[in-house]
Amino acid sequence: MKKAIVCLVVLLFLTMALSAQTASEIVNSSRNRIEAATTSVRARMVITAKNGSTTERVVDEYSKDGPNGTRMMIQFQSPASVRGTRFLTMENANDSTDQWIFLPSLGKVRRIAASEGSGSFMGTDMSYDDISSASRDTDLDAHTLLREETLDNKICYVIESKPKDSSYQYSRMMSWIDKETLVNYRIDLFDRRDTLVKRMEMSDVRDIQGRLTPMQTKMSTITAGTSTTIYNDIMRYDDPIPERVFTTSYLETGR
Repeated sequence: MKKAIVCLVVLLFLTMALSAQTASEIVNSSRNRIEAATTSVRARMVITAKNGSTTERVVDEYSKDGPNGTRMMIQFQSPASVRGTRFLTMENANDSTDQWIFLPSLGKVRRIAASEGSGSFMGTDMSYDDISSASRDTDLDAHTLLREETLDNKICYVIESKPKDSSYQYSRMMSWIDKETLVNYRIDLFDRRDTLVKRMEMSDVRDIQGRLTPMQTKMSTITAGTSTTIYNDIMRYDDPIPERVFTTSYLETGR
């Protein structure tokens, strides 16, 4: 009897270990499924207030692989109130991320402190941390495969990810990843009180240069009744992007 219990415990442990490993591999494969040296995007951001009113912003986004990870520049083109605003994020070898923003009204570059990660990015429903979450290092979280579930007629892995760093703004994230394509269609984000605070939904998946790409991303703040929807009107992979685009000098001057 005792031997049977020991065997059961060992089997349970091995099953949990295999599940954790599989979950981590699925998340890593999903985040890295698109192979491209660069990405260039013209997008519209539609911000919807609680009363249903909307405001629209047009941005250009450029990202490029670097020696330590992904680098991304976001430039606001309209309306006039935000035109010229630029945001730069760069991943480091130690898994940390450096972020800077240039606001024309201030006329100077300001570094975003790590403590500001949960702050709203330019009045949208996305935080500074959310902006770089798509390339978040898989090893920063502990992943568990909970179940398989159908979402919009797609069989998905449902994976729970818990940050290893307790200072991260979310206590856990739940992802719905398509078993067939590894496209991540939904992410539920919970605060430190384990309250569902945000939901990110990806849709309008198209074949862009041989890569399945969600052309619409909606971030809803559940607790506030607001949302921000990003429509990728133009997207290109592997276009040449000069190195100077990913510098604080370009951030300030735009050239």
